[in-house]
Amino acid sequence: MTIKERIEASKTSIFKAVFPNTTNHYDTMFGGTALHLMDEVAFITATRFSRKRMVTVSTSQIDFNHPIPHGTIVELIGEIVKIGNTSLRVSVHIFIEEMYSEKRIMAIEGEFVFVALDEDKQPVSVL
Repeated sequence: MTIKERIEASKTSIFKAVFPNTTNHYDTMFGGTALHLMDEVAFITATRFSRKRMVTVSTSQIDFNHPIPHGTIVELIGEIVKIGNTSLRVSVHIFIEEMYSEKRIMAIEGEFVFVALDEDKQPVSVL
């Protein structure tokens, strides 16, 4: 499989409903909940690409462009955007979908860096 094919095959999309237990006193999703979901999607994306043990080592700027209200559906999309020797950079976007309309907007975007580890927890090639 080529690198381009691996990137395409590792693209990950997850949908979640935004329920009141994930929202703050403004009835919008907690920022920490959004970051948790983003890191999870980024981890899955990195693992699907490399098929190795992956750990988060950093995040780049996370932009909270729109609040995510309860009673909506979110789609999280993770995609490999850079491949290093032992690391991968994964871009994650969260889109808001209203449950009862076609309206869809991008709410949050950010990047996560992962490193591949061997059994001794030492960095190894992601390929």
